[in-house]
Amino acid sequence: MVTTGLRPGRSAVLRLLVVAVALAGALLGGLGGAAPASAHAALTGSTPAQGAVVDRAPEQVALTFSEGVAMGDDSIRVLDPKGKRVDRGKLLKLSSGNVVKYGAGLPAGLGDGTYTVAWQAVSADSHPVSGAFTFSVGAPSKTTAAVPAQKAGGGLVGALYGIARALAYTGFVLLVGGAAFVVACRPAAALVRSVQRLVVQGWALLTGTTVAMLLLRTPYTGSGDLADVFDFGGLQQVLITKPGAALVSRLLLLAAAALLVAVLFGAYARTQEPAEPGEEPRDATSLARQRKDLAFGLGVGGLIIAIGLAATWAMAEHASTGLQTAVAMPVDVLHLLAVATWLGGLAALVASLYWGPPVERAAVRRFSRIAFGSVLVLVATGLYQSWRQVGTWRALTDTTYGWLLLLKAGLVVVLVGIAWVSRRWTGRLVEVPGAEGLVAEVTEGAGAGETAEAAEGDDAKTAADADAETGAEKATVGVSAAATVTAAAPTRATGPGAEGGTGPGTVSGTDSKAAAGDTPAASASDAPDPSKATPTPDTTDTPNPTRAAQLARQQAALDSARTKRERDADPERLGLRRSVLAEAAVAAVVLVVTTVLTATEPARTEEAVKAASGGQSATAARPQALTIPFDTGGPHGKGTARLALAPGSSTAANTLQLRLADPSGKAMDVPEVKISFTQKAKKLGPLPAVPRKVSKGRWRASGVRLPVPGQWQVSLVVRTSDIDQVTEIKNVKIGR
Repeated sequence: MVTTGLRPGRSAVLRLLVVAVALAGALLGGLGGAAPASAHAALTGSTPAQGAVVDRAPEQVALTFSEGVAMGDDSIRVLDPKGKRVDRGKLLKLSSGNVVKYGAGLPAGLGDGTYTVAWQAVSADSHPVSGAFTFSVGAPSKTTAAVPAQKAGGGLVGALYGIARALAYTGFVLLVGGAAFVVACRPAAALVRSVQRLVVQGWALLTGTTVAMLLLRTPYTGSGDLADVFDFGGLQQVLITKPGAALVSRLLLLAAAALLVAVLFGAYARTQEPAEPGEEPRDATSLARQRKDLAFGLGVGGLIIAIGLAATWAMAEHASTGLQTAVAMPVDVLHLLAVATWLGGLAALVASLYWGPPVERAAVRRFSRIAFGSVLVLVATGLYQSWRQVGTWRALTDTTYGWLLLLKAGLVVVLVGIAWVSRRWTGRLVEVPGAEGLVAEVTEGAGAGETAEAAEGDDAKTAADADAETGAEKATVGVSAAATVTAAAPTRATGPGAEGGTGPGTVSGTDSKAAAGDTPAASASDAPDPSKATPTPDTTDTPNPTRAAQLARQQAALDSARTKRERDADPERLGLRRSVLAEAAVAAVVLVVTTVLTATEPARTEEAVKAASGGQSATAARPQALTIPFDTGGPHGKGTARLALAPGSSTAANTLQLRLADPSGKAMDVPEVKISFTQKAKKLGPLPAVPRKVSKGRWRASGVRLPVPGQWQVSLVVRTSDIDQVTEIKNVKIGR
C-alpha cells in the first residue's frame, strides 16, 4: 500500500506549540478535577432545616434536591452527638411530581442534643454530590460526629476522572472528525500516514479513557480511595447505573468503530493508490464503483456509530436532566457531532498540511464548506443549550457557569475569525494532483534498481538543502552508487590484482568488453590458459542488502526533501498551514473550557440554590466582623459597637462577641444591649441572641444558630438611659 511518512525535520515552533497546548489542557483538566465536583444536583431544603432546634425528635429526616439524584440505603446517615449512627438504614423515597425528595427514618425516643446529617448522592448528570448539616433536639450540644472532610468527587480520584473526561472528548473529536475528513473531504488522505495515526490514536485514546472512567466510577462516586478501582463488586453496581450503561455502550460502539477504521485505511485506501510502474492498469469503471460503494458504506456506518458515541454523553450529562430532555438530548448529539466534524477535521487538515504531500485545493474547499455548516449547527444548538442551562441574562455574569460560557463563546468567535482567514488562503490555492501526487514511502527491501532510476540529478541538490549533515556530495555519490549496484548488464567483477580494474569489485567498460569476448582483434594466443586462470566469483545481480537499504533511505530523504521544497515554494499553502495551525491551537483551548464547563454547576441550578438560601450563593463559612456606630441622642450616647461572629456558619453553632467603645476608644458600659437576626427572604426571625456581660463594655453569646446560609440582617439595640435608646441594622453574610 502506498503511504506517506512523516517529514524528518519538524518545525521547532510547532513542537513547542503542541507541547504547550497539551500541558495547558492537562493542567486545567487537573485543576478542574482536583476540586470537588460541582453540585449539579443541589440540596434546596431539608426537614428539619439546617441548624434548627426542635422540641422533640422528628420521625424522619427529609432532603429536597434541585434535580433527580441516585441514592441508596447508606446515602443518608444520621449521627447522634457521640457519632453513633441512629437512622433506620433504609432510604425513603418521598418524591412527588417535580419535587425530588428522599429521607431516612428515625427511631422513637432519641435524646436531646445536636444531630448530624451526612448525605451523598449521584446527580442525574453523573456527577457525585455530598454534604452535611446539623439540627438539635431540645437544645444544642457538643457533638463528636465525624463527617468526611473531602467531598465526593474530589481529591486524586476526582483529578484523574476529570483528566480522563477531557481526554475522552479529545479522542472522540479526533476519531470522528478525522475519519469524516477522509471520507467526505479528501479520500486520498487515507494513504497519508500522519492522518492514519491521528484517527487510530483518537480511537485508542477514547477507548482507554472510557475503560479508565468505568474503573474510576466506584471511588469517584463513593469512598474517594484510588484502591477501590479494583473493587469488582462496586463495578457491578456501576454497570447498572445510567453512567455505567453509557460507558459500556461506548465501548461496544468503539469495537464496531475499529472495524470501520480498518476498512477505511485498508480496502478503501487501496482504491486510492496510483498504479505502480509496470502494473496492469485496473478497470476505471469497476474501480470507481468500488470506491463509491466503500465510501457509501463507510459514510452510513460511520454516521450511525458517531451518533451512538455522541449519545453516550447526551444520555448521562446535562442534557439528560432538567428542562425539555426530549429535545435537549438530540440537540446535544448534534452539538457534539458538529464539534467533532469541525475540530477533528481541522486536526486532520493540519496533519495533512504539515506531514503529507500538498493538499488539493478541492479538498480544502470541501472541508471549508463542511466546517461552515458545522459552525452554523454549533451556533443554533449552542444558543438553545445556553438558554436551557442559564435561563436569564443576569446569570451570565452572576454565576461561574455563565462566565465559563462567555469565555467559550469568545474563543469560538476568535476561532471563526481565524477560520475566515483560512478561507481567504483557500481561495488563493493553485490546484495540485490528487492521489497521484502522493509520494510512495520506500521501505527496506524495496528494489534498489527502481530507487536509482527514480533519482534525478537535481534530487542530489535537494537532499543537500534538506539535510545539511548529508551534504550535496554525499547525496550525489549515493545516487551514483545506486546506479552502479543495480546495473542491468551482466558483468564480472575483477579481483584486486586484475589489470585495468578500477578498484575492488568494479569493472570498467573496456574490461567488460574484453571479458565478454567482444574485442575482434583478440587472438587465440592472447587468450589466458583456462587451466591457470583463478576462478572469480560472479557477483552479478547479488547486491549487498545493507547497501541497498542505505540507498533506499537516501532515496526516501530525497523524496521528502523534494516534497518539502514544493510545499515551501507555495506561499498560499504556507499561509494556509499557519492559519490552520492557529485554529487548531485555539480549538484545543475550547475543548479544555468545554470539559470544565460540563463539570460546572449549571446557572439555573446555582440560581435555585441562591433562591433557597435567601437570594445569596451558599459560600463557605468565614468569621464575620461588623463595626456599627450608634448615637442614642442622650448624654454620653455616642459610641461604636464592634460585633464578631465566628465561624459564621449555618451548619454549626456560632459565638458572638460584642464590644462597645466611646468616641475616645475606651470601653463603654450601657444598661442594656439586644441582638437579633432576621432573613426577610425566607421570612425567618427575628432570632434573638442573648449576650452575657463578661467585663466592662464586653458581652458574649454562645450557641447562636442561623438555620440557612445567605444574607441576614443584624439588629443591635443599645440603651444608654431609661429614655435614650437606638436600633442599628447591618447586613451579614452567613455561609454553610
